[in-house]
Amino acid sequence: MLKQYYLFVLLLLLLSCNNNQTHKESKISQPEYLTSWNDGIAKSNIITYVEDITNPQSEHFISVKDRIAVFDNDGTMWSERPIYFQFYFVIDRLKEMAPQHPEWHVNQPFKSILEDEPNALLKSGHEGIAKVLDATMGGTTEREFQQIVSDWVKTAKHPESGKLYTYYVYKPMLELLDYLRDNNFKIYIVSGGSLEFMRPIICEIYNIPEEQILGTTYKTVYDYNDGEPLLKRLNEMSFYNDKGNKVVNIQNIIGKKPVFCGGNSDGDLAMMQWTSSNKLKSFMLYVHHTDSIREWAYDRESPIGKLDKGLDQAIELGWTVVDMKNDWRTIFEN
Repeated sequence: MLKQYYLFVLLLLLLSCNNNQTHKESKISQPEYLTSWNDGIAKSNIITYVEDITNPQSEHFISVKDRIAVFDNDGTMWSERPIYFQFYFVIDRLKEMAPQHPEWHVNQPFKSILEDEPNALLKSGHEGIAKVLDATMGGTTEREFQQIVSDWVKTAKHPESGKLYTYYVYKPMLELLDYLRDNNFKIYIVSGGSLEFMRPIICEIYNIPEEQILGTTYKTVYDYNDGEPLLKRLNEMSFYNDKGNKVVNIQNIIGKKPVFCGGNSDGDLAMMQWTSSNKLKSFMLYVHHTDSIREWAYDRESPIGKLDKGLDQAIELGWTVVDMKNDWRTIFEN
């Protein structure tokens, strides 16, 4: 009887050792998340939220089908200074097209842009920007335009650093997308940028499919083209995806309220408010540009990425505000 007792104890010890080893191996194999984030309130808030809503035992548990996350692009996923990167594309495209448009050399704001006047596009105001966008974003097939964008982003350089624009993607935000994706979130980019400008560039970088990119659109018409169907882009905007229009697009295309929202400006405030009104537990994250050394520092008075009313509301309602200078260990990949 004593012998059987000792054998039983020995078996329990062996099982315990095996379980401990299995637990250790499981722990070692767990991927690390948000490694470019410093330990702090922002990182802690994100992890606490995700762990809570993915826990089946939590009262805040959210089923996979409702785990919708939306993110702005410019200033949230990559830089936007001195001007939006799409504006640099538009300026380069304007210069490339100029020989076929002699009138641009005498008409504003085209004349000033072609003469490389600093900030000519921004100085032209909303009306001038609309003219330049309409003149350069259409006039091709969808396939041709995507190729033009793909070729441009491979060689175009940021005017201040000489680096490719893709260098300016925020590493911490890519890690956040991975973290959410691994917790079964479906992620959408909801941006004021042109849909057909973003798709050839960011889908691969962010690991997000084309149908999950929502942006500004231009009128497009179908042509059978003697047996070769194609889509022709017209020089006219059809939907400007900014501010309240972002919410309209989210409802029309996604069809449900997000539970996670990331942005950086007042242009994203409506999207934040819409997300926060969800009956399910939601998370609102504002990226605050506070690092003038590694990136740019700006908020309330900036003509690009203005964060004023949004910052006030974030503070008032306790939304998470990411302080880039202190919350991000690394900003860019290299």
